[in-house]
Amino acid sequence: MTESTQPSGARTLLGEFAPKLVELTDEVLFGDVWERPGLSPRDRSLVTVTTLAALYRTEQLDFHLRTALNNGLSKDELVEALTHLAFYAGWPNAMSAVTRLKSIVEETGPAA
Repeated sequence: MTESTQPSGARTLLGEFAPKLVELTDEVLFGDVWERPGLSPRDRSLVTVTTLAALYRTEQLDFHLRTALNNGLSKDELVEALTHLAFYAGWPNAMSAVTRLKSIVEETGPAA
């Protein structure tokens, strides 16, 4: 993970409440796993978004949809992936994820 003067979102939200979980999130998950050379950040985002949608983990989905857009996935690619996922992980899961994506795209503007 790149060093930053700003605390991570996890540290800001939960740092005092669950410091070890935040440390593992920042150092292991984002500092090691997300930085491994085997997949690009774009590909990791695609895997993460579709997994969260398939498992109906909507609380984490917004962050990772934004991250996916920032990592180079287009709105159209995410919509296509979530449409495909509907047939394997369930219609409600895909519809919820696409609804969240639509809100994010509308809030960030057409560049997303």
